[in-house]
Amino acid sequence: MQPLLFGLFLSMYLMIMLGNLLIILAVISDSHLHTPMYFFLCSLSLADISFSTATVPKMLVNLHTSSKSITYAGCLTQVTFFSLFACLDSLLLAVMAYDRLVAICQPLHYLVIMNPHTCCLLVLLSFFFSFLDSQLHYLMVSQLSFCEDVEIPHFFCDPSQIPNLACSDTSTNNILIYFDGTIFGGVPLSGILFSYYKIVSSILRVPSSGSKYKTFSTCGSHLSVVCLFYGTGLGVYLSSAVSSSLRKNAVASVMYTVVTPMLNPFIYSLRNRDIKSALWRMIRRKA
Repeated sequence: MQPLLFGLFLSMYLMIMLGNLLIILAVISDSHLHTPMYFFLCSLSLADISFSTATVPKMLVNLHTSSKSITYAGCLTQVTFFSLFACLDSLLLAVMAYDRLVAICQPLHYLVIMNPHTCCLLVLLSFFFSFLDSQLHYLMVSQLSFCEDVEIPHFFCDPSQIPNLACSDTSTNNILIYFDGTIFGGVPLSGILFSYYKIVSSILRVPSSGSKYKTFSTCGSHLSVVCLFYGTGLGVYLSSAVSSSLRKNAVASVMYTVVTPMLNPFIYSLRNRDIKSALWRMIRRKA
């Protein structure tokens, strides 16, 4: 069973790396794609690669070798980077929703509002707040006391599951985890929902049904990725809260940490004509 799982997850990880790197290379190599929307897409692809790299390589090592241990320092490192890139994904999706809001509701001022300085600032702010979130998780886990040889019933050190394994009191940590999830998960999601509320309101004022479809189709890929990311993320925490089944919790986490980053490039490349054209041009140049 382990060789089969190793081959499956190795294939999925390679697809994550290849798909997201192709998106980045396509955007960099094609001057037509040097726009705010694709700059944010490149940032999201880089965050997806890092998000999976925080957990999957260690899981592959565990599947390939007889040793399935992780050091305390290694667990802290995994918690820190997992929190960093999960939060960065969430914030970048909110930034991309704002980008679509400006493009649809204020098209004449789009390039003025979303200038290169603003775009870089939004990405840097997203990284800064994600870094703060990761440090909060690091401090929460590092303050816990553990008994020797703790068994983690998971394929990685999930920040939401680690307090359950501690020997010390975790009530403060549990409160902080819910507070953190509300701030760094709920606020970006609220921003996305507000952006799409304004977008839909603006589109409904367009008289032509063809124009409505064409305008909203520019949001299709982003909306699909948002539903996938938040849907699987919500599934992880609902499954851990409602069900005590370790298998179900692990499956939900795999969907969140592996399947979502793997599907994002396919969603953007299959639903986006500009990305498809850029990829074909890049392939023809190489051939």
